Amino acid sequence: MKRMTVMYLFAFALLLAACSTSNQPQANGQIEATVKRVVDGDTFELESGEKVRMIGMDTPETVKPNHPVEPYGKEASNYTKELLTGQKVTLKFDAEPYDKYKRLLAYVYMSDGTFVNEKLVRDGYARIMTIPPNVAHADLFLEAEREAREQNRGLWGLEDEKKAESKKKEDKSKKKEKDSASNTQTPPDGKLIKGNINSKGDKIYHVPGSSSYEQTNAEMWFATEEEAQAAGFRAPKR
Repeated sequence: MKRMTVMYLFAFALLLAACSTSNQPQANGQIEATVKRVVDGDTFELESGEKVRMIGMDTPETVKPNHPVEPYGKEASNYTKELLTGQKVTLKFDAEPYDKYKRLLAYVYMSDGTFVNEKLVRDGYARIMTIPPNVAHADLFLEAEREAREQNRGLWGLEDEKKAESKKKEDKSKKKEKDSASNTQTPPDGKLIKGNINSKGDKIYHVPGSSSYEQTNAEMWFATEEEAQAAGFRAPKR
């Protein structure tokens, strides 16, 4: 009888120990938690006060000290807020449950099964960032990013926008050069004298064959020097 009592007490002690650690972060384990608030696109805070950094991916910065807000950072942060704020989630851990900042490192799953880390990458709100030894889903994240890039989703669409803006500026520059060339090379009929206003506001005219004639961009054209002088222009100083 005494022996059975001891065995029961031992089993009860093991049960208590298991209960006390059942929802504690540990390598390759998981816990249930509720999201209190989203800090950034890839970081949030639990009701317990612990911070969670989603692993395997990285969203553009919005709150990093002494660091500017990165392109598409606010969009990523707002997207994560809409997904997770106030939600009950399952946090699954890899080989290291904490980083050097004492944040939980986790794969995050919503109650409907949505794998949040993957979703952020696949929808174009995050790039992959694989840091060993937490590499359980590296191949999945790589495939998700490849799809996002091919579809120009989210931050990957910014590449095309930059190219379009660059081409627009290039076309504008070429047009300006063409217009300038047109001004200097195609004078109105019978008017070959160029009138130019320099940076000091001086009105100067240049006749064909003079030293500055070819490089001068005409703002007005005149048929004779007298006509130029009547308009307030003078000959260049020798």
